[in-house]
Amino acid sequence: MSRSSYLFTSESVSEGHPDKVCDRISDEIVDMIYKEARRSGVDPWTVRIACETLATTNRLVIAGEVRVPETFLKKDKQGNVIKDDKGNPVINPARFRSAARKAIREIGYEQDGFHWKTVKIDVLLHSQSADIAQGVDNAADRQGEEGAGDQGIMFGYACRETPDLMPAPIYYSHKILELLAAARHSNEGEAGKLGPDAKSQVTVRYVNGKPAEVTQIVLSTQHLDASWDSAKVRTVVEPYILQALEGLPIAHDCVWYINPTGKFVIGGPDGDAGLTGRKIIVDTYGGAAPHGGGAFSGKDTTKVDRSAAYAARYLAKNVVAAGYADRCTIQLSYAIGVAQPLSVYVDLHGTGKVDEAALEDALRKVVDLSPTGIRKHLDLNKPIYAKTAAYGHFGRKPGRDGSFSWEKTDLGKALKNALVA
Repeated sequence: MSRSSYLFTSESVSEGHPDKVCDRISDEIVDMIYKEARRSGVDPWTVRIACETLATTNRLVIAGEVRVPETFLKKDKQGNVIKDDKGNPVINPARFRSAARKAIREIGYEQDGFHWKTVKIDVLLHSQSADIAQGVDNAADRQGEEGAGDQGIMFGYACRETPDLMPAPIYYSHKILELLAAARHSNEGEAGKLGPDAKSQVTVRYVNGKPAEVTQIVLSTQHLDASWDSAKVRTVVEPYILQALEGLPIAHDCVWYINPTGKFVIGGPDGDAGLTGRKIIVDTYGGAAPHGGGAFSGKDTTKVDRSAAYAARYLAKNVVAAGYADRCTIQLSYAIGVAQPLSVYVDLHGTGKVDEAALEDALRKVVDLSPTGIRKHLDLNKPIYAKTAAYGHFGRKPGRDGSFSWEKTDLGKALKNALVA
């Protein structure tokens, strides 16, 4: 039996956290390549991206493998594509550097140790491995369709704790930082003197399995005014924290830790190195559900680390939204070069109103869980990923541009029909 009364904590990090700077740049590159494919008449289904970013003091390294439109390749004076000693086309770094600088500027970094104008950027992207390409382009089990871009396990989760069917601790941790970022960008009062780098943490007391109150609040935020101390920072940020937590009571003895180490002036990659994909628990469910281990940012959606994790969330959210359970965890597993998942597992945590094995069969019927099927159903071959890089990939509102399509709850009728078939 699981415990019904306990404390649980989740953290979030802002768009200016060093790791999130790297996630943002990697996803800006994904978006840029999808946009260019569409503009130049290249089939977006052929795009392949696995882009990693490293950031430190006034230095950025972008590395990985890609298959991109010809406009991203180096050419000689005659207009011929330049190839390396292995016969692979050479990537032109210029537009990748430009995308990185634009992202850094929009996040807000103009400090001596990390400035969008002066940061040195190395682009070490190369063409996709032919060994990987042959399995991904033509699946072993479904010839003519894509195989999974790698092996792995992916999890999706949903619960009734918040309006977006997300766990309460991560939901509120994200919300605090989103409100502070909006105030900073709009130069709203003294919040305009906050810096881009910040971390939040919320501890929630659960009673009878439901979130009852907040017992601890942690916030560390960069500030540009070096004269500020912890007390001053609290006076600036507390109204936004209270606004973010409006949906959940704050305990009378709640403990607050605001910039507990004192000043926080040097932030971002100048204060600590950043890497793409190092905040996977922040990106998902804040530790309230399992994670398969794969990161999302910087990857096209043949990579099931990304697309199948989105599909698993989509299915879990629809199960809960349709009233079949109060909590739902779904696991999908894949093998590289194989289209269909090796397994589909459902756990309703004792809250289910249908048989879990029957639900596993029904989910396979309502959505084709191959990479091709997921990309078609959720319409993923689009430049919609930069906005996923901060404040979580889940619990977001579906956009008119097709972003966060995995957050839609439109499977109720199909699930019902599949369960009675």
